[in-house]
Amino acid sequence: MQETGKNDPASEKVILIVEDDNLLSAGLVRALNEEGRKIESCGNIREARRRITQEQPDLMILDINLPDGSGYDFLTELRKKQVFPIILLTANDMETDIVTGLEAGADDYITKPFSLAVLRARVNTQLRRKIKDNRGAENTLVWKSGRYRFCFDRMEYYVDGKPVELSKNEQKLLRILVENEEITLSRGALIDKIWTNEAEYVDENALSVTVKRLRDKLQAADRIQTVYGVGYLWVKANGQD
Repeated sequence: MQETGKNDPASEKVILIVEDDNLLSAGLVRALNEEGRKIESCGNIREARRRITQEQPDLMILDINLPDGSGYDFLTELRKKQVFPIILLTANDMETDIVTGLEAGADDYITKPFSLAVLRARVNTQLRRKIKDNRGAENTLVWKSGRYRFCFDRMEYYVDGKPVELSKNEQKLLRILVENEEITLSRGALIDKIWTNEAEYVDENALSVTVKRLRDKLQAADRIQTVYGVGYLWVKANGQD
């Protein structure tokens, strides 16, 4: 199931609902759907893992009791490698259950039955907090597209939610490429920007090696393309993101 607000897909906030009650899930989709958002839903942990691999959400609403496992266990699994906000949804209102969820890494906790207005308010709060984190004192620049999430100012790079270690020059190259998406950059221009503080002469083979290593680490042979005789460019997946 999926409903999307009308907006530029590249700027949409993706919300993933993991809830096995189809009627409740459909109600949540309708309640949260608005311009600038893409709301997706699934009914089990296996499908949620697949969705996250395809596109990392900006926020997740996670039911505790799912047909193929515990939401608590899935939350613990996610927090080992994911940083997006997670709101737990459950019929349990015992203090111990709330503490368990928050200690496992939940950002908020809502018990059933609940007001859709309250849910919308809490979702909006988490999304604003994420934006503040990305634009606050650390001035963190986050670039997200499909299976990729790059936090340039924090020097954190993720492919399918898994961290990837990049060298200083690989980081420079990546940032230049994605900030100039769909624009062919000449080899000379890239060398000048990456090796600005190096000696007067830099072997062009150094750029070729850096490009190859970056492609391999990011599994990005389809995204970092060579324009023979000119240079390189970062292309959108299948012509679009």
